[in-house]
Amino acid sequence: MGRRWDTYTGTQYPGSGVVSQPPAHLRAALLGLNGTEVPFVVRAARPEEKADLVAEWRIQEPAWQSLFARSRLNRQLRIRMRLIPEKCEVRTLDEQWEVTWVGTTPAFATSRQYSRGPATTVSKRWTYEQGPDGRRQRVETFRFDSREMKDPLRDTVLGAGWTWRGVVFKL
Repeated sequence: MGRRWDTYTGTQYPGSGVVSQPPAHLRAALLGLNGTEVPFVVRAARPEEKADLVAEWRIQEPAWQSLFARSRLNRQLRIRMRLIPEKCEVRTLDEQWEVTWVGTTPAFATSRQYSRGPATTVSKRWTYEQGPDGRRQRVETFRFDSREMKDPLRDTVLGAGWTWRGVVFKL
Protein backbone atom coordinates (compact mmCIF):
# COMPACT_ATOMS: atom_id res chain seq x y z
CA MET A 1 0.00 0.00 0.00
CA GLY A 2 2.77 2.45 0.92
CA ARG A 3 2.80 6.18 0.34
CA ARG A 4 -0.27 6.19 -1.91
CA TRP A 5 -2.37 4.71 0.92
CA ASP A 6 -0.80 7.20 3.36
CA THR A 7 -1.95 10.05 1.12
CA TYR A 8 -5.49 8.66 1.04
CA THR A 9 -5.69 8.15 4.80
CA GLY A 10 -4.01 11.41 5.74
CA THR A 11 -1.11 9.69 7.46
CA GLN A 12 1.84 11.97 8.14
CA TYR A 13 5.24 11.24 9.62
CA PRO A 14 7.40 13.48 11.84
CA GLY A 15 10.35 15.24 10.29
CA SER A 16 13.71 13.53 10.31
CA GLY A 17 15.67 14.27 13.44
CA VAL A 18 12.59 14.88 15.59
CA VAL A 19 12.99 12.88 18.78
CA SER A 20 9.82 11.09 19.87
CA GLN A 21 8.51 12.22 23.24
CA PRO A 22 7.06 9.88 25.87
CA PRO A 23 3.29 9.22 25.71
CA ALA A 24 2.61 11.27 28.85
CA HIS A 25 4.28 14.31 27.25
CA LEU A 26 2.24 13.94 24.06
CA ARG A 27 -0.99 13.50 26.01
CA ALA A 28 -0.25 16.64 28.07
CA ALA A 29 0.59 18.59 24.89
CA LEU A 30 -2.69 17.58 23.24
CA LEU A 31 -4.70 18.46 26.35
CA GLY A 32 -2.75 21.73 26.47
CA LEU A 33 -4.41 22.82 23.22
CA ASN A 34 -7.56 23.57 25.23
CA GLY A 35 -8.31 27.21 25.83
CA THR A 36 -11.18 29.65 25.87
CA GLU A 37 -10.20 31.07 22.48
CA VAL A 38 -10.40 27.80 20.52
CA PRO A 39 -13.76 26.42 19.30
CA PHE A 40 -12.90 22.83 20.20
CA VAL A 41 -12.00 20.87 23.29
CA VAL A 42 -9.62 17.94 23.76
CA ARG A 43 -10.68 15.62 26.55
CA ALA A 44 -10.07 12.12 27.91
CA ALA A 45 -12.27 9.63 26.10
CA ARG A 46 -15.11 7.82 27.80
CA PRO A 47 -14.84 3.98 27.85
CA GLU A 48 -17.53 3.54 25.17
CA GLU A 49 -15.57 5.78 22.77
CA LYS A 50 -12.73 3.22 22.60
CA ALA A 51 -10.02 5.87 22.39
CA ASP A 52 -7.55 7.66 24.64
CA LEU A 53 -8.44 11.25 23.72
CA VAL A 54 -11.30 12.92 21.87
CA ALA A 55 -11.39 16.33 20.21
CA GLU A 56 -14.78 17.84 19.37
CA TRP A 57 -16.44 21.17 18.62
CA ARG A 58 -17.74 23.09 21.63
CA ILE A 59 -21.20 23.12 20.10
CA GLN A 60 -22.99 22.55 23.43
CA GLU A 61 -21.07 25.07 25.51
CA PRO A 62 -23.07 28.27 26.14
CA ALA A 63 -20.14 30.56 25.30
CA TRP A 64 -19.76 29.01 21.84
CA GLN A 65 -23.34 27.90 21.16
CA SER A 66 -24.47 31.33 19.97
CA LEU A 67 -21.67 31.41 17.38
CA PHE A 68 -22.56 27.95 16.08
CA ALA A 69 -26.28 28.74 16.11
CA ARG A 70 -25.88 32.08 14.29
CA SER A 71 -23.82 30.43 11.59
CA ARG A 72 -26.24 27.49 11.34
CA LEU A 73 -23.30 25.11 11.21
CA ASN A 74 -24.78 21.80 10.05
CA ARG A 75 -22.08 19.30 11.05
CA GLN A 76 -20.73 18.08 14.36
CA LEU A 77 -17.17 16.76 14.11
CA ARG A 78 -15.37 14.50 16.55
CA ILE A 79 -11.85 13.10 16.23
CA ARG A 80 -11.10 10.05 18.34
CA MET A 81 -7.39 9.44 19.02
CA ARG A 82 -5.68 6.28 20.23
CA LEU A 83 -2.03 6.53 21.32
CA ILE A 84 0.09 3.51 20.30
CA PRO A 85 3.36 3.93 22.30
CA GLU A 86 5.08 0.85 20.78
CA LYS A 87 4.95 2.42 17.31
CA CYS A 88 4.98 6.08 18.39
CA GLU A 89 1.81 6.72 16.42
CA VAL A 90 -1.57 8.24 17.04
CA ARG A 91 -4.43 6.51 15.24
CA THR A 92 -7.35 8.77 14.50
CA LEU A 93 -10.92 8.37 13.42
CA ASP A 94 -13.03 11.30 12.18
CA GLU A 95 -16.74 11.08 12.87
CA GLN A 96 -19.40 13.57 11.88
CA TRP A 97 -23.12 13.96 12.35
CA GLU A 98 -25.63 16.21 10.69
CA VAL A 99 -26.99 18.81 13.10
CA THR A 100 -30.29 20.66 12.77
CA TRP A 101 -30.94 23.89 14.67
CA VAL A 102 -34.47 24.18 16.09
CA GLY A 103 -36.52 26.71 18.03
CA THR A 104 -36.37 30.44 18.60
CA THR A 105 -33.74 29.93 21.29
CA PRO A 106 -31.37 27.88 19.13
CA ALA A 107 -30.90 24.34 20.26
CA PHE A 108 -29.55 21.59 18.10
CA ALA A 109 -30.84 18.14 17.31
CA THR A 110 -28.56 15.43 15.98
CA SER A 111 -29.91 13.57 12.97
CA ARG A 112 -29.40 9.95 12.08
CA GLN A 113 -26.98 10.82 9.30
CA TYR A 114 -23.53 9.74 10.47
CA SER A 115 -20.26 9.20 8.64
CA ARG A 116 -16.74 8.09 9.43
CA GLY A 117 -13.63 8.87 7.48
CA PRO A 118 -11.77 11.94 6.35
CA ALA A 119 -13.86 14.95 7.24
CA THR A 120 -13.23 18.48 6.09
CA THR A 121 -16.11 20.86 6.69
CA VAL A 122 -15.91 24.48 5.62
CA SER A 123 -18.71 26.95 6.23
CA LYS A 124 -18.52 30.56 5.07
CA ARG A 125 -20.90 33.53 5.03
CA TRP A 126 -20.56 36.75 3.09
CA THR A 127 -22.34 40.07 2.88
CA TYR A 128 -22.09 42.75 0.26
CA GLU A 129 -20.84 46.14 1.35
CA GLN A 130 -19.67 49.29 -0.29
CA GLY A 131 -15.90 49.28 -0.60
CA PRO A 132 -13.48 52.21 -0.25
CA ASP A 133 -13.61 52.76 -4.01
CA GLY A 134 -17.42 53.06 -3.88
CA ARG A 135 -17.99 49.75 -5.64
CA ARG A 136 -19.94 46.90 -4.14
CA GLN A 137 -17.74 44.13 -2.81
CA ARG A 138 -18.21 40.82 -1.08
CA VAL A 139 -16.96 40.72 2.53
CA GLU A 140 -16.54 37.49 4.48
CA THR A 141 -18.47 37.77 7.76
CA PHE A 142 -18.09 34.25 9.04
CA ARG A 143 -15.64 31.42 8.45
CA PHE A 144 -15.59 28.03 10.07
CA ASP A 145 -13.18 25.31 8.97
CA SER A 146 -12.71 21.85 10.49
CA ARG A 147 -8.98 22.15 9.77
CA GLU A 148 -8.90 24.68 12.63
CA MET A 149 -9.28 21.65 14.90
CA LYS A 150 -7.42 18.95 12.98
CA ASP A 151 -4.29 20.94 12.06
CA PRO A 152 -3.26 21.85 15.65
CA LEU A 153 -3.83 18.24 16.74
CA ARG A 154 -1.76 16.84 13.88
CA ASP A 155 0.99 19.45 14.30
CA THR A 156 1.25 18.68 18.02
CA VAL A 157 1.55 14.94 17.32
CA LEU A 158 4.20 15.47 14.62
CA GLY A 159 6.08 17.97 16.81
CA ALA A 160 6.31 15.30 19.52
CA GLY A 161 7.96 12.94 17.03
CA TRP A 162 4.94 10.68 16.62
CA THR A 163 3.18 9.54 13.43
CA TRP A 164 -0.32 10.87 12.73
CA ARG A 165 -2.20 7.87 11.31
CA GLY A 166 -5.41 9.23 9.81
CA VAL A 167 -8.63 7.49 8.86
CA VAL A 168 -8.24 4.31 10.86
CA PHE A 169 -11.56 2.50 10.68
CA LYS A 170 -10.81 0.40 13.72
CA LEU A 171 -9.23 1.94 16.77
